[in-house]
Amino acid sequence: MFTNKLITMKNIFKFLFLSVLLTCSIWSCTKDEAKDYYLGGTNPVLSSSVKATIPISYTYASSPAITLSWTNPNYMFQTGVSSQNVTYTVQIDTTGSNFTNPNLKSLAVPSNLSVTILQSELNDYLLNTLILYPNIPHHIEMRVVSSLTNNSAVLTSNVLKFVATPYTIPPKVNPPTTGELYITGGATPAGWMGNGDAPLASQKFTQVNPLLYTITISLKGGDNTTDKDQFLMVPKYGDWSNKFAANKSLSLTESGGDFGYNWNDNFIAPAAAGTYLITVDFQRGKYSIVKQ
Repeated sequence: MFTNKLITMKNIFKFLFLSVLLTCSIWSCTKDEAKDYYLGGTNPVLSSSVKATIPISYTYASSPAITLSWTNPNYMFQTGVSSQNVTYTVQIDTTGSNFTNPNLKSLAVPSNLSVTILQSELNDYLLNTLILYPNIPHHIEMRVVSSLTNNSAVLTSNVLKFVATPYTIPPKVNPPTTGELYITGGATPAGWMGNGDAPLASQKFTQVNPLLYTITISLKGGDNTTDKDQFLMVPKYGDWSNKFAANKSLSLTESGGDFGYNWNDNFIAPAAAGTYLITVDFQRGKYSIVKQ
């Protein structure tokens, strides 16, 4: 009798165990089925208020240059249309670069289906981001890229082509009135100039245009902790009255940064000795150092 009761209890426990296991299995399957799967979307279609040539002028700087509009990509998930926030990025590049230009302009437009760019804004993008010369027609392209959280589910629109001519704006740093620019410093072959020294052709920049100067020169390597490994630029060689210099509180690296008129700090040279191309852009107030 006791044995039969024991067997019955065992059967009851087995039944309860199997019931719990089956319940867990059903709950697990239900949970899997509840996952929301991404099904896809439609590439946005881009259109604009301008057909071919985008008007840009200083006179109408605060007026719209172009309005871009695009269709909703309609991101779809298994449970329906996406409720996630969609981010749109307008990309502006030169024709032929295929949006791989390191100077590509990317303009974030959260959740909207259109954006208006003012003439002053577009002019700034062309001059200071794409680094295009003013007063010359340039062929540019625009497209919009949509994405979800963490730049996922990227969809790209069609490409629109335009011609735009940026206008001249006052340079960020006034160029030398002498029309000349020299480099001097412990990092250069001639070292620091002395007051009253005669100009050295080997230390003179080439004027590409009134706002752009370049020089290819050997620079000594060093740790940049002393003026032995640094340099400055002057509008008149042998004259310490004025200089173009750096500001350590701003962007200042071995590869370039910001500069200004009669600022207080020396430029730092690359740690590795070698031949470098130094480019000084007065329009943007930027200089760069590139190993040759």
